[in-house]
Amino acid sequence: MQDAVRRIWQASPEVQAARADLDAAQARARAAAQPLYNPSLSLDAENADANRRTAGISLPLDLSGKRRARASQGEADLLAAEAGYNLLRRDVATRWLKAWSTAALAARQSELGQRRLALMKRFDDLAAQRLKVGDISSPERDLAGLALGEAQVQQATLAGNEAAARAALLAISGDQLTALPPLPNGMSPAAGSVTPLPVDELPELRQARAQQASAEAGVQVARRARIPDPTLSLTGGQVRSGPRTDQVIGLSVSIPLPVLNTGRAEVDAARAEADAAAAGVRSRQFVLRAGLQEAQARYAALRSATEAFRSGRAAAFEDRTALLEKLWRAGEISTSDYLVQLKQSLDTALSGQELESQTWQTWFDYLTAAGRLTDWLDGRTQDGPTQDGLNQDIPR
Repeated sequence: MQDAVRRIWQASPEVQAARADLDAAQARARAAAQPLYNPSLSLDAENADANRRTAGISLPLDLSGKRRARASQGEADLLAAEAGYNLLRRDVATRWLKAWSTAALAARQSELGQRRLALMKRFDDLAAQRLKVGDISSPERDLAGLALGEAQVQQATLAGNEAAARAALLAISGDQLTALPPLPNGMSPAAGSVTPLPVDELPELRQARAQQASAEAGVQVARRARIPDPTLSLTGGQVRSGPRTDQVIGLSVSIPLPVLNTGRAEVDAARAEADAAAAGVRSRQFVLRAGLQEAQARYAALRSATEAFRSGRAAAFEDRTALLEKLWRAGEISTSDYLVQLKQSLDTALSGQELESQTWQTWFDYLTAAGRLTDWLDGRTQDGPTQDGLNQDIPR
């Protein structure tokens, strides 16, 4: 399973695009940590009553901490991008696992449909033989033929469902996996085998908190931007007037006056965005807690139903079909009763397979809500140190 998910991640265009976005965020973070200003060089020459040749250099000075504020915002944006990258990889893995379980279910149902079709063909042949010897009537023989035709139609539907499930899987994985791992025959793990992460440690909340930190840093950037930075200029050269040549040196300081645009509106806008981000974090906490409770309840209900189905008589499909055919051959049940009970057995078997598939899909949803999907793929479902696996940190 680990190898399959790794190959999906490597080939997924969505993951590749997210990786490119993360690289861009890393580059933006490096750019935000660079100095704001570059020095300017000026050369002046003047021929008049006095010939002037001077060179100057000027540099605006970041005395208000604009660079530090921008670097803090860039770091927060990078953390948000990393969390988004991990979230997308997890979502791709979840979608593939659920599509895989759906495709595995469709394959199982198609196999069961083939079994049903074989039974109906055999029943049709037996009905034809019994009609010749007078054991059954002509309407009962026709009923067997109708049952065979219905089984053929249903098998075509199951084959179409399997093709659709494989197409949905290929839309996620491409052609990376030609042979799918089979759906496990055993029960899915118990919910208690996984310790959910605290809500504050879930990747969705980490991303939301990083976005909030970016918004808070944006307030500081806007505040620092209101403070004008002085520009220091140094000029040197010589002035020749007739036979006399003088060396000159000059120092000047200029500073913008924030009179027409004070930048207060930008600060207010940034503050409002930070408040919205903080409210979004609180809202996300509510949603994540509710989602985890829902996933736990749904999974517990479906797993309990699956366990009850496996332990009951409903799962004994082969035994029931053999017994029904034996009773029909002995004349203890009519042809119509045989078909009704056989159809009920087949429908129950298909429903049981559907239930098991839904249970596995709900298990993946629960792992996602608990923040343990990649840990489960790594074989770690309890708290512990991060190992070199699917849940490793993103290198910068």
